[in-house]
Amino acid sequence: MPDATASILLLGATGQVGHALRRTLAPLGAAYAPDRAAVDLTDPPSVREAVREHEPELVVNAAAYTDVDGAEEEPERAARINAEAPRVLAEAARAVGAWLVHYSTDYVFGGGKRAPYTEADAPSPISVYGRTKRDGEKAIRAVGGRHVILRTSWMYSRRRSNFVRTMLGLARENDRLAVVDDQIGVPTWAGWCAEATASVCERLLAGDDMPEAGCYHLAGTGQTSWYGLARAIFAQFDRLDVTVEPVSSDEYDTAAPRPAYTVLDSSRARAAFDLPGVPWTAQLARFRKRMRAAGGEHVARG
Repeated sequence: MPDATASILLLGATGQVGHALRRTLAPLGAAYAPDRAAVDLTDPPSVREAVREHEPELVVNAAAYTDVDGAEEEPERAARINAEAPRVLAEAARAVGAWLVHYSTDYVFGGGKRAPYTEADAPSPISVYGRTKRDGEKAIRAVGGRHVILRTSWMYSRRRSNFVRTMLGLARENDRLAVVDDQIGVPTWAGWCAEATASVCERLLAGDDMPEAGCYHLAGTGQTSWYGLARAIFAQFDRLDVTVEPVSSDEYDTAAPRPAYTVLDSSRARAAFDLPGVPWTAQLARFRKRMRAAGGEHVARG
């Protein structure tokens, strides 16, 4: 294990994964976690200056434009944050010899498969969000340098807008909910993702028996639909009084199309970084326990 003296630049530290990374990266070294006012991802000189000034050994980019529907209305802004900023980060990280760890998404896939996607499958996004995230991946690969792209899926936590927060909020005012049952993926707790990421970063900083640079899928095992996840949420949170009805995607009008199937096969990452396979159901149970230990069932705002 590397000593806890590594210099780390963490972007997106107020987001779901970024907030959890503050804790999980702490044993590896000192993390500089600037806010948006200090480092503006839509401003390339701001990004370059942050890397040049701090000369980190590791750059972790947990920042992204994640509003899937909003990206349809703001494609240029989404592209600046999801595609252009990763290219600038990759260039700056390469210039100082740093590793870049960058997050991507299952939405780079179009959903046409009915078997878990591997890293060998070609991306075929069907939304602006998915296309900008794919373009960010391509930009990092084009720059080269030492990088690891972690694709994850269906993120939730106590922070920001996510499905678990939405369901728990709706359940306070409704005893019957209709939830889509024809979109299949792997729910991911941000806390688990941050723990796994720290294990990846530890290997990168150690420098011995180095896994190859490139793209890895980082999600739990198993799969479910949004309907299945909703039922699991209410079971975990003892809200069995809430009735969940399955409906098709056709019954919801959204600005961005959603892929029908984006289950990620994470076996390559588990083998490369010696990560355990953790079922999505176990992650949800740990999330529930963490919330109880924190002193309540409420979900943090912001």
